[in-house]
Amino acid sequence: MTKIGVEQSLTDIHEALAELGYEVTELRHAADAAGVDFDFCVVTGLDTNVMGIQEARTDASIIEANGMTANEIVNEIRSRLNQ
Repeated sequence: MTKIGVEQSLTDIHEALAELGYEVTELRHAADAAGVDFDFCVVTGLDTNVMGIQEARTDASIIEANGMTANEIVNEIRSRLNQ
């Protein structure tokens, strides 16, 4: 099953993905993605580290949700899964 971490503030995206049967976990901050085997992480990009220091690492595909609707996020995930 596809595991997706979704930033806490993106409740509409969280709900849309859960309704489609994806395993969705709420991310409160970037460190939540570390150590979890997510396939995707959906973030707003608002927590961008200006100094360029990254403490959390993940192998998940990152989707920045800025300016995207829940439907566009769903389509992006489906597209990446079909590649």
